[in-house]
Amino acid sequence: MSDVMSLTEEIQSELKGRKVIIGYKKSLEFIKNNSPKLIVMAENISAKERREIEHNAKISSTKIEIFEGSSKELGVICGRPFPIMLLVIKK
Repeated sequence: MSDVMSLTEEIQSELKGRKVIIGYKKSLEFIKNNSPKLIVMAENISAKERREIEHNAKISSTKIEIFEGSSKELGVICGRPFPIMLLVIKK
């Protein structure tokens, strides 16, 4: 549980610093063109999208964290009224 809290706190802290990219398409584009600090996926992300993110994360040598909750719960943590299955924290 402490890992979830620390990930949650990190996400909320980075949101305040405007260092977070939210959404699959924008995040994937950022991963392909940059080297993010961290990639966070909701645990209910589809297998196809998960494979594509993992492939690109490996190329960019970026760590992936799996958020232990649904995309709806990740959206709530980000203060958004919609589900979020993927976000990227910039360096």
